[in-house]
Amino acid sequence: MMRRTLTSLLLLLTSASLQAQPAHPILTLGSPAPDFALPGVDGKVHKLSDYAASPILVVIFTCNHCPVAQMYEQRIEQFYENYGKKGVAVVAIQGNDPKAIRIDELDSSDVSDTLDDMKIRVGYKHLHYPYLYAGDTPLVTSAYGPQATPHVFIFDKTRHLRYQGHFDNSYRIEMVKTHDAQNTVDALLAGKDVPVTHTGVFGCSTKWPEKSLQRQDAERKIEAAPVSLEKVDAAGLRKLRANRGGQVILIDFWATWCGSCLAEFADLQDTYRMYSGRDFNTVTVSVNMPDEEPSVLRFLQKKHATSRNLLFASDETEKLQSAFDPAWQSAVPYTVVLGPDGKVIYKTVGSADLLEMRRKILATMPSDYAGFNKYWTDN
Repeated sequence: MMRRTLTSLLLLLTSASLQAQPAHPILTLGSPAPDFALPGVDGKVHKLSDYAASPILVVIFTCNHCPVAQMYEQRIEQFYENYGKKGVAVVAIQGNDPKAIRIDELDSSDVSDTLDDMKIRVGYKHLHYPYLYAGDTPLVTSAYGPQATPHVFIFDKTRHLRYQGHFDNSYRIEMVKTHDAQNTVDALLAGKDVPVTHTGVFGCSTKWPEKSLQRQDAERKIEAAPVSLEKVDAAGLRKLRANRGGQVILIDFWATWCGSCLAEFADLQDTYRMYSGRDFNTVTVSVNMPDEEPSVLRFLQKKHATSRNLLFASDETEKLQSAFDPAWQSAVPYTVVLGPDGKVIYKTVGSADLLEMRRKILATMPSDYAGFNKYWTDN
């Protein structure tokens, strides 16, 4: 797999040239704030009227899965803390339809964009700003017309739109030169004209409900892809453990007679599908006996396991276990994630902690911008 390059990332991002999608136009300047009543991560329903007393309302459409949106979480948090003291209301809205997100579009995230996923992210990153879910309320997202995540809308005291666009000029914080959202709020608080009323947005495109057809097509391709199974001997397992290929690799040792193995198998395959477009691979290794190959293959086919799939080539289980890891002398499931050159970045006997494992993978996979990796280690 090729390393994600800046060019390939930008192909996934929207820019100012994509601002005029006729099906979902951006709210025009001077328009009143569209109404909303949306569930938040705090378990409450938040309404537009709840913020009526604030002199300024800042609405930021953002999400979990987009790496650019992730770079803005702490900036939004600091903005919320700083300007909340001045009475400014700051509200973040997740407007993507989770059913319209292809699994490969989660290649920079540990979770998707459901309300439950939002709660996981808020807990992980210790966020305090109101974070509302509009994924099942497309009329709200369509009324504002965000083109990418994040997309900022700032309303004055009368709740008319005075600015829409990016939060600042760069997702790379060390390259930020213009603080357009902050400048707008400062001007409105001071009773001055807004210096800039519109800027282009950049980030991952909004996942409108109609994009669910793309997800369905992608799922059909996964289901139609061939599933294979090959035998592996001690030498093959030693080579697998060395991981000289330069990729991060997830290795799942499992068996058809292991209930916990079967229970987590789909999640591990999902992890493979999330990250396989990057420098990542997954190998499943069945510890079943060689003559049990037909039942192993049937299970793999049932789960559409398009990863590389191996089966112990002999009944000398202990010898084969030792060939991969001399310290592993017990049960399955046994899950190992190896960095380039065989460095262990995650290992467990028993069911894997899916979130912890994914975060360690994301922190390790090569990326053009170190901030994308650092995000998964800073808490």
